Amino acid sequence: MKNYFEFYDIPISFEVDESAIKKIFYTNSKKYHPDFYTMESDEKQAEILELSTLNNEAYKVLSDFDKRMKYILDLKGVLADEGQNNIPQSFLMEMMDINEALMELEFDFDVQKHETITKEIGDLNQNMLKNIQPILKEYTDNQTIDLTPVKEYYLKRRYLLRIQENLNKFASH
Repeated sequence: MKNYFEFYDIPISFEVDESAIKKIFYTNSKKYHPDFYTMESDEKQAEILELSTLNNEAYKVLSDFDKRMKYILDLKGVLADEGQNNIPQSFLMEMMDINEALMELEFDFDVQKHETITKEIGDLNQNMLKNIQPILKEYTDNQTIDLTPVKEYYLKRRYLLRIQENLNKFASH
């Protein structure tokens, strides 16, 4: 796995300076633009194209909070393959009421219930983020911090985002 943080010459961190990321991206975009290498050898052109692609991928991941979190968890070997990660059972039990309300909405849409569930999901997400924020802020690559709580937050957050997507579908009908 390519290390985007190394490529951008910044420390591995959940909290990044997004304006600095954008500056690095633009600098690299100019530096590795294939149009500037049309007179070079095929090998050099291929190398520049690869670096340009790497720059685009790095920017896409590092500039997005969720993608950056997943990337760091993958980089550190904390996440298992897709479908192999388990959401804590206690969280799934908490979600039972929301899932039941979601099923009711599917059959009998009610604007008030929709707004209530949307607010509940938003509040849950905010509370989870608030609880994990100290780890996200303090994490640096040279520390040995257990990233399991970040992994659990990431999995719970994805779960809530799927519920939110379903809610949005109901609202658009």
